[in-house]
Amino acid sequence: MAVPSRADLERLRTLVAIDDVDSRPSKPITEVFTGTEIATIPVGTADDVLAAIANARTAQREWAARSPKKRAEVLERFRGLVFKHREFLMDVAQAETGKSRSAAQEEVVDLALNARYYAKEGPKLLAPQRVQSAMPGVMKTVVHHHPKGVVGVIAPWNYPMSLSISDAIPALMAGNGVVIKPDSQTPYCTLANVELLYEAGVPRDLLAVVPGPGSVVGTALVENCEYLMFTGSSATGRLLAEQAARRLIGISAELGGKNPMIVTKGANLDVVAQAATRACFSNAGQLCISIERIYVEEPAFGEFVEKFGQKVRDMKLGTAYDFTVDMGSLISDDQLATVSGHVEDAKAKGAKVIAGGKHRPDIGPLFFEPTVLTGVTDDMECARNETFGPLVSIYPVADVEEAITRANDSIYGLNASVWARSKSEGEAIGMRLRTGTVNVDEGYGAAFASTAAPMGGMGASGLGRRHGPEGLLKYTEAQTITTTSFINGDPPFGLPNAIWQEAFLPLFQVVQRLPGR
Repeated sequence: MAVPSRADLERLRTLVAIDDVDSRPSKPITEVFTGTEIATIPVGTADDVLAAIANARTAQREWAARSPKKRAEVLERFRGLVFKHREFLMDVAQAETGKSRSAAQEEVVDLALNARYYAKEGPKLLAPQRVQSAMPGVMKTVVHHHPKGVVGVIAPWNYPMSLSISDAIPALMAGNGVVIKPDSQTPYCTLANVELLYEAGVPRDLLAVVPGPGSVVGTALVENCEYLMFTGSSATGRLLAEQAARRLIGISAELGGKNPMIVTKGANLDVVAQAATRACFSNAGQLCISIERIYVEEPAFGEFVEKFGQKVRDMKLGTAYDFTVDMGSLISDDQLATVSGHVEDAKAKGAKVIAGGKHRPDIGPLFFEPTVLTGVTDDMECARNETFGPLVSIYPVADVEEAITRANDSIYGLNASVWARSKSEGEAIGMRLRTGTVNVDEGYGAAFASTAAPMGGMGASGLGRRHGPEGLLKYTEAQTITTTSFINGDPPFGLPNAIWQEAFLPLFQVVQRLPGR
């Protein structure tokens, strides 16, 4: 458990889909905890993307010819390799992102969950499905699912394993080739898993990684792939959706969030206060589904602020490659500037700091304390804009109705958390929230880990879903094949058309009343 060695990273560097990597311009990769360079990564070009897509398209034809069961066996082998190499994967994740060991382990668990779900359910979901036809006994209708071709994955830096590889897994299961553009800050998180996928049996040309700037590599990818999977900001998601629409290709996009938590006066505040520290500050709040707004019923507000504030003040920050630290670092100067700016703006306009609020360069260059505010008003930057950092605001509300109204008063709709007197009350509240996932008596992890269920956003939080059947079938083209046995659109048995047309509607009405219709 330590910073990955340069030798290990050099080995991974050879896996990028770029020829003559040593002659190419490269970008330094730093250990976020210290700012020390630990490796370099070659910078790809549009031509590299075109070559990777061409190779993947050729390899994809043979891969698609394999049975879904055979493809599933590769994913199951990958799952075993993830567990075998979990310590190294967590080391790479911590080094490149600055996250705590616990947050890094979330990525390992997510990889295993997705590989297991799609290895087990993929063959069934992809099997030809006989469906109801217009005239049972006369027609047979079967739905088939064919791969799209080459899927482009543009992945972010915050969960760079989950949001590159876990999105590639169902695309591969569906029979596609995949080209991944990892974030420029975290390429080795993707490469470390690609190495394991190759070892598990994924053909080298089928799955490619092309690092480089979004304006070059990302643009070439969306302009040449058959389907695009993107995770990132709502602003970038809109631009990519426009590009995809012009080419009439599909896109799935998980975008931003300003996720609410509702705490009713009947909730167990000790439990909520502890759980909220993880819900708000996992990965230093750099998580699309983390909580940034907490609405608490008035009778419980003061006690909750006191209990939660103390829990946050007790959190341990640090750079350890083990599980002794509660929260790690921000990833970049840009993230630090955003978080600092939101906190300073709120303080200047009258918000009260309950916990945190300070940059901590004594721990590492990009550390910022987990911060809790009250008295936040709509004229403050952090009120409605996504901070994407360790900052949460707590608001008193008169009742549950006000909490629901304020939780829904956002352009975003990604995740929500509900804590109430009973689970049934929490579920009833959850049904009224306009978010893609709701966690009752949890912050975010339970719904995200439920890989059999869809996960994604409403409103400005995205398009489409990952996970579940939809997370696989979106990477396919559905094809309907209907076979007619002895009656087609023409009159049967030599009947005159006039007689057939007179008889057809009564016959059709009889068929419609048959069992199973």
